[in-house]
Amino acid sequence: MLKDITLGQYFPGDSLIHKLDPRTKLIAVVLYIVALFQAKGWIGYGAVTLATLILMAISHISFGNIFKGLKPMLFIIVLTALLNIFYTTGTPVVEGWIITWEGIDRAVKMILRIVLLITGTFLLTYTTSPMALTDGLELLLNPLKKLHVPVHEMTIMMSMALRFIPTLIEETDKIMSAQKARGADFETGSLIQRAKALLPILVPLFVSAFRRADELAVAMESRCYHGGEGRTRMKQLHLAGRDYAALVVSALFLAGIIVLRHFGL
Repeated sequence: MLKDITLGQYFPGDSLIHKLDPRTKLIAVVLYIVALFQAKGWIGYGAVTLATLILMAISHISFGNIFKGLKPMLFIIVLTALLNIFYTTGTPVVEGWIITWEGIDRAVKMILRIVLLITGTFLLTYTTSPMALTDGLELLLNPLKKLHVPVHEMTIMMSMALRFIPTLIEETDKIMSAQKARGADFETGSLIQRAKALLPILVPLFVSAFRRADELAVAMESRCYHGGEGRTRMKQLHLAGRDYAALVVSALFLAGIIVLRHFGL
């Protein structure tokens, strides 16, 4: 299960989505999320789903990678669907049942919303390197520096968090393998028993995380890192024609979803 977690991973590529400026992708993702939450009827959800599939095809991100990222969220998705099915009032599917047509409709839409939300954010991290994502976010938040907000430090922390998610997952998998070789059992017993069996993993995992953090701090200090003041970038970001076109398309897409919502579609 741990190997299926793909959050924070970057898949290098040469697609149009990969070539877009990270600022463009960040703004487009925000517009995508707003459009997703503005969708109301089946036509609106169908339009968002179609747009997501087109983006996946353009970026050359396979369904397998998306599904691997969704697997750890299956419990939350199923639980959300069940709660909506059994706790939504309306017309019963069969006389005397607590399951209603309105509940099924709401559950399916909620599943679609969660899946599309995760997929859209995954497409951002899959097609953008952590460094480019950090630079783009810092440039977008630059106006906040006038309010003395530590923008550079915030974006650096975000970049390091994304960078070390796969590393910590790999470290956890190694610790679990070592514990299993010593007779630990993480797969049998009740849910509470399995949760208790995971406790011995936390101590070595925290020790490893703090050790890596200390090594990173020493490495940054040895390279004379002193924050964002006066720092330059190896790769300068520039908006190209395709970036402006992508932003226009994203804005028009959001406007179209709002129009569909207005007409109840």
